Amino acid sequence: MDRREALQRIEALREEINRHAHLYYVLDTPEIADHEYDALFRELASLEEAFPEFDDPDSPTHRVGGAPLDRFEKVIHESPLLSLDNALSKEEVWSFCDRVFSGLGLGNLEYLCELKIDGLAVSLIYEDGVFIRGATRGDGLVGEDVTANLRTIRSLPLRLREKVSGRMEVRGEVLMTREQFAALNQEREEGGELLFANPRNAAAGSLRQLDSSITASRKLSIFLYYVAHPQEHGLRTQQEVLHWLQHLGFPVQSAWGVCSTRQDIDAFIEEWREKRLSLPYSTDGVVLKINQVDFWEDLGTTAKAPRWAIAFKYPPEEKTSRILDIEVSVGRTGTLTPVAHLEPVHLAGTVVRRASLHNEDEIRRKDIRIKDKVVVRKAGEIIPEVVRVLTEGRDGNEVEFQMPDTCPACGSHVMRIPGEVALRCPNRASCPAQLREGIAHFASRAAMDIRGLGDKLITQLVDRQLIRNMADLYTLKREDLLSLDRMGEKSASNLLEALSVSKNRFLSNLITALGIRLVGKKVAEILADRFHSLDALSSAQEEGLSSIDGVGPKIAASIKAFFDDEANKEMISRLKDAGVRVVEEKSMSSVEGPLEDQRFVFTGELQSMSRGEAEALVKNLGGASSSSVSKKTSIVVAGPGAGSKLQKARELGITIINEEEFLQMIRPYERVFSKHTDSIEKEE
Repeated sequence: MDRREALQRIEALREEINRHAHLYYVLDTPEIADHEYDALFRELASLEEAFPEFDDPDSPTHRVGGAPLDRFEKVIHESPLLSLDNALSKEEVWSFCDRVFSGLGLGNLEYLCELKIDGLAVSLIYEDGVFIRGATRGDGLVGEDVTANLRTIRSLPLRLREKVSGRMEVRGEVLMTREQFAALNQEREEGGELLFANPRNAAAGSLRQLDSSITASRKLSIFLYYVAHPQEHGLRTQQEVLHWLQHLGFPVQSAWGVCSTRQDIDAFIEEWREKRLSLPYSTDGVVLKINQVDFWEDLGTTAKAPRWAIAFKYPPEEKTSRILDIEVSVGRTGTLTPVAHLEPVHLAGTVVRRASLHNEDEIRRKDIRIKDKVVVRKAGEIIPEVVRVLTEGRDGNEVEFQMPDTCPACGSHVMRIPGEVALRCPNRASCPAQLREGIAHFASRAAMDIRGLGDKLITQLVDRQLIRNMADLYTLKREDLLSLDRMGEKSASNLLEALSVSKNRFLSNLITALGIRLVGKKVAEILADRFHSLDALSSAQEEGLSSIDGVGPKIAASIKAFFDDEANKEMISRLKDAGVRVVEEKSMSSVEGPLEDQRFVFTGELQSMSRGEAEALVKNLGGASSSSVSKKTSIVVAGPGAGSKLQKARELGITIINEEEFLQMIRPYERVFSKHTDSIEKEE
């Protein structure tokens, strides 16, 4: 493929991927399967690596995250991001309406009611329809620049579907879905990490990661609801604002309505009191805004909040139950988790019978005992939790709970890793509970994606000792499957076919599937891109692993321990023998050259080439470039107008050169340099 054909294909892929992303993440009406989308994405990434001169910051591939930042830059908001006053009762809502009537001297107004999303407020700046900056609310006057992290949100358009001339500010709420919140906390619990209290805290913590690749792995979402200076765009009502935002390609939540009377407002609040619990994201109230935006300026603001809006907060739903018993479950990494069995209680739309107690320290902190009366709620309206014990209701029959010394699944003595709160079963090789959870993880969509291998089937396979580790899946025979309950010829054939197909998954899928502690999908992709084979990864030393961006010492130690384990070595050998793909070809852009192991940062203006061209040149010579200065930076190339990056380089004692010195550095490799610049001239 020549350069012109490559450019045409790259542009076509970007347009197609953006269209499918909008269908999937915004409209929830996907046209293609996930694996088809992934194939398009990988094709684009491969072409962009092979032809770095066509790099574009708005490409879908830039949503996976870039180089880690040292800190967030401060951003002064163009106009304050105010909080909303809260109304904790309907009487307070009606008092707000009375104040509005009095302030405007009108007797009839329209209100737009929207569900209040439990997320993190952000301000986004677009220039001629292109996203250029995003910031957190901060203190309302000054926020933090989280542009790189916001770019990883798949539902946020980096370029609007219709050009809007000049500068435009929109505001919205970054959130984490219930499903993603539950998955993230489960992953953290397995890793012995502290859990997020609710989806809002999880979203805030994810958006404020210095490493945007971590943010990308958290799969955040966003809803937009505000346009600064709407009249400049011909918008006269908040209803028109929401329609216009949708027209431009922004995600807008569908739970809103225009209300003309107090009866309408009351009906909206009551309609969504229970209905909101069925949404995939967490909400905690209803926001009322004067629909006519011309009145906003007339009503003005207080020091903290606008006078034209208020947030009605639904009271948190808490119920009383009793702990009937506490059992201990064992996860795929051996984590022992105490789980309370409760008297059934209807809570936030479902009947709750179980609640995780997380770990022994949590039980001791809350003084939880079997037979205790307890207050229960759903954290973020999602995960059942015990809030507190009603100690005044104790009658002496309560029983203190002790975590077991041995694994309830296999009898092995449990251990506590220093620095962690969780107890673990070390018998990874033959603990049936870990095996069940491990096989379920191996077969999951993010890993080997083995369709038809569900929990009940896995339990049968483990209980009948037909499988003892992941590799045994690929030795299953038709007669083995037909001996299982509720397994017919067609189901057996489908599962065998799914197993065969799974052998050809990408290397990153296999690394994810192995279930290495602390190694999720994002880290697996980094490792696959770096090592290109399971043999190379398994031979890597801990020091080398820890130096990789996105890995670090803790993950490196976990990887080394996994591949040093004899049982794991045997399992990997059997996976190879079964024909599972363990090698992935190096990308076309992988280059060994004179700048290998050198990391460059370009700051200020360059005269002879653009910054993108300079970065591509470094890459062609085997080096790497970054957008931020850190201790890992080798050289900073500073031109006129260099600012904070230059100062940071001086503070860290990093080598600083100018553009002419950079050109002298690469002049010995004139052939590569000429080839690069010639190709640019031909394209122009």
